Amino acid sequence: MPIIKILPHAEYCPSGVEIHASAGTSLCEALLENGIAIEHACDMSCACTTCHVIVRQGLASLNAADETEDDLLDRAWGLEPNSRLSCQAILAQSDVVIEIPKYTINHAKENH
Repeated sequence: MPIIKILPHAEYCPSGVEIHASAGTSLCEALLENGIAIEHACDMSCACTTCHVIVRQGLASLNAADETEDDLLDRAWGLEPNSRLSCQAILAQSDVVIEIPKYTINHAKENH
């Protein structure tokens, strides 16, 4: 079972955390299932960029991004070459290290 290491994020996991997830699970699903309330305004339908993450290690072990994801990522805050939408990035058997960016472009964030 792969391990997802989430680097410290002031809002979601201030000390950082490591979670286990099954291969075939999206990064977004794994985070939500483990109490990390990453934004996902489009309900994981690949229609926004609020679940944007930066994959610091293990990018090659994830499925390839498709054209729709690549087009959306162009709008993400803090885009980097190893950025992915966590709702579209599917785990294989290798561990990954991710960073959740400080900001999103979600103008209707709940509870804030």
